[in-house]
Amino acid sequence: MYAVVMTAPGGPEVLSLTECPEPEIVTPTQVKVRLSAAGVNPIDTKLRARGVFYPDALPAILGCDGAGVVVKAGAQAGIAVGTRVAFCHGGLGGVPGNYAQFTVIEAAEVVSVPEAVDDVEAAALPLALITAWESLIDRARLRAEQTVLVIGGAGGVGHLAVQLACLHGARVLATAGSDENAAFLRDLGVEAVIRHDQEPIAQAAQRLTEGRGVDVTLDAVGGHCFGEAIAATTYAGDVVTLHEPPADAPWKEARRRNLRVSFDLMLTPMLSPLPEARARQIVILRHGLDWVAEGRLRVEIAAVLPLEQAGEAHRRVGGGHTRGKLVLQVT
Repeated sequence: MYAVVMTAPGGPEVLSLTECPEPEIVTPTQVKVRLSAAGVNPIDTKLRARGVFYPDALPAILGCDGAGVVVKAGAQAGIAVGTRVAFCHGGLGGVPGNYAQFTVIEAAEVVSVPEAVDDVEAAALPLALITAWESLIDRARLRAEQTVLVIGGAGGVGHLAVQLACLHGARVLATAGSDENAAFLRDLGVEAVIRHDQEPIAQAAQRLTEGRGVDVTLDAVGGHCFGEAIAATTYAGDVVTLHEPPADAPWKEARRRNLRVSFDLMLTPMLSPLPEARARQIVILRHGLDWVAEGRLRVEIAAVLPLEQAGEAHRRVGGGHTRGKLVLQVT
């Protein structure tokens, strides 16, 4: 089979299309999937730049998100050949990822894709949706009628987070850096867009809430935005970040406000033996795919590139200004 292989840490040029041995089922509970699409996430670009999570794992195939069709199933897999599936699995260095024509995966790790959802949408959804859901619903315990601020609202996680917040009955604010992204967010249901290139985020959030602050802030950007998130959030509110806080993070102010600060790294159940957490992620993905099929959730696709252009995909995602998700099409 052909796969995009990472040969060493570095720039996008370390990714190359290579002929590799085709993986085969080794346990009766596994399925073999012919991949049709692979989602590209910021974590892919970070692992490419700094190295994968596991020692001595190079060369490696990146890509956590995948969608395709089952072409072979173990005797105890419980999934029929020909079933379309999506999943978040591999791509961290321990198990090969989805920048490839085939993968082998435990049947319990895949979710059937509804007929109304195409493979590109299915491949774009898993990691970003699970991250958004864990952050707002599981960590922040979002409730109806709360006010939510999503920093980085037009990004892969952000655009799904604003929709989840709307679906849960929240009032939603979100940041954007262009007129186009602001219009996009309003179309998704955002009540007020904060132009971070025109006004400090926390100042705008306080203004829009008449000085009270928001109940929940999701920081999907990191860096100085973590401090903005703390300053934007009301007393006893929730801040969830997807990034490591900076060295000068205003922890004293967070304590003064009695904030509950949470972290979300949805990869943790893939890196550690946490079967209950992993099962929860499968349930989240199943809900998300159903909602896409029903038209309740929209997956914004920035671009679809052929597998051999994985390096270009990494350049675009690494630039930090991609609206929605970028997907590799596998043939």
